[in-house]
Amino acid sequence: MAASMYIVVEGEDPGYDIFVNGHALAQYEDALEKLALRLGVRPLIDFFSADENSMALLIEEGAGNPELMKKLPPPQWFAPDDGLKTVRALVDVLRDDPQQLGTEGPQVLSELLEYARVLERTVKAGLRWHLAVSWR
Repeated sequence: MAASMYIVVEGEDPGYDIFVNGHALAQYEDALEKLALRLGVRPLIDFFSADENSMALLIEEGAGNPELMKKLPPPQWFAPDDGLKTVRALVDVLRDDPQQLGTEGPQVLSELLEYARVLERTVKAGLRWHLAVSWR
């Protein structure tokens, strides 16, 4: 089952494209977490929050328990500047040597650059965000 880490922006439609594939980021999440901690920034997974929509999708895909919907806490929202600090630190380290994550390192770097673009737009829009995960 392949996972994807994607950005959710608060509200119905922020007025800009927030799509980032996120497959490589999900695949290398453990390595990125260790790298973030080594750099002294919050790991990307710290920005994860499950909302009703993403949980409903997981359940439809057979990856969740419908009983969890009854116990789901309200989604957490984060300042995009906080996420940008993490993303930029990771980009700075990987830009010089994306292969340190293996053969998919360039794809991870590409997705991080897309995250930066979305989070920069989110700052300008004055909105908040969180990460969600999808499994296929």
